[in-house]
Amino acid sequence: MTTVVCIAPEQLPENLHPEIDYFTVYRRSGNPNVSTVGTGLLYDIDKNGLSPSLTTWDFTTFALAVSAADQAVARNQSSDGWTRVMDLSVALADPAPFQAIQAKLESMLRYLTGDFWSLTFLDGGEPAPRSAAPIRYDADCVSLLSGGVDSLVGAIDLSARGVKPLFVSQMAKGDSETQVHYAGQLGGAARHLQWNHNIRVNHATERSTRARSIVFFAFAALAAGELHAQTNETIRVYVPENGFISLNVPLNAGRAGSLSTKTTHPVFLKHLEEVFTALGLPASLERPYAFKTKGELMAECADQGLLTRLVGRSTSCGRYGYYNYMHCGRCVPCLVRRASFLASGLADSTRGYYFPSLSVAGRKSGANDIGAVASAVLRMERDGPRSLTAAQLSFATPVEREGYERVVVQGLTELGNLLRSQGVL
Repeated sequence: MTTVVCIAPEQLPENLHPEIDYFTVYRRSGNPNVSTVGTGLLYDIDKNGLSPSLTTWDFTTFALAVSAADQAVARNQSSDGWTRVMDLSVALADPAPFQAIQAKLESMLRYLTGDFWSLTFLDGGEPAPRSAAPIRYDADCVSLLSGGVDSLVGAIDLSARGVKPLFVSQMAKGDSETQVHYAGQLGGAARHLQWNHNIRVNHATERSTRARSIVFFAFAALAAGELHAQTNETIRVYVPENGFISLNVPLNAGRAGSLSTKTTHPVFLKHLEEVFTALGLPASLERPYAFKTKGELMAECADQGLLTRLVGRSTSCGRYGYYNYMHCGRCVPCLVRRASFLASGLADSTRGYYFPSLSVAGRKSGANDIGAVASAVLRMERDGPRSLTAAQLSFATPVEREGYERVVVQGLTELGNLLRSQGVL
């Protein structure tokens, strides 16, 4: 078991335990042996005119602590080289509501990261900030704006309907300027909240980051809470992610379980909504593209002209930073992106791929995404979709299962068409 403690600077013990990873939350301690998370967020919350409720703020603190622990603890040190046993203690302003749903939170994280979590909630956390200059946002919902294709289409579609979303972005190197540009192009520059988790670990980090989306949802909860304070209504939070990527059905046996990400998987989002309800957070999650592929949502976008003008700047690549902020072209997200342009009939305006030709882009080591996609396409064509989905869709109702199965078939069909156009199949 690895222990991570996320507390206020004044709560640090005089002598740090050598086998505990310590983080201070929101403020630095000045001790080089202590990592940090959330520094800068207090300033940003005040600048953006927010005064979050105590519980919403504590959920943000919790989410930051989870993401910090996820990065701090290396998987290769666990008994099976992947599954960790995580002991996380986090200081909250009011731990009682979280202590009451501890088992629910541990179950949610178990599904999200594939690890075993043991949570402890302590007193003494940072109190909820109160902005000295409140801002009233002219918005009626919240929409995640990542800088990717799906969130761009989601923003365009909402704006076309006359909806005024409060855009929420989690800053990421290579995407931050794009997020600002998209919000501005959609007339939402004054309705854009862009925040950073600022996780700084004082040693080598784990790069799988299976928990990365929880902070994004915490930021969305902060935004929803602000709109709720204006309207006293439950606020819709739009999660514009295509169903094929959300399901992320394992392409082969080596990608089962948490080896495939669950960042917007329907099961995780159901867990998260139950947590929101239990804590009284006024946010409901909406998944407008749950049964659409990326190709379909691009083809059906409400403003094709605007999409064509903006989409080339979007980011999809899972290894964007590794290739000097250029799409690699061969990871699964890149393959889905390329297949979606082909399926939608839109010209691929991406600013180049590091590996433009898939027929010569195989890997000598590491994950072979092209091979995994090709084998999944051939398996579906030979044995039918349930050879891939039988165990993966057991969570769904019969009606949902039909929709999810269709989106898996369509997604793999789009990928198959891409691979055939590239001479891979």
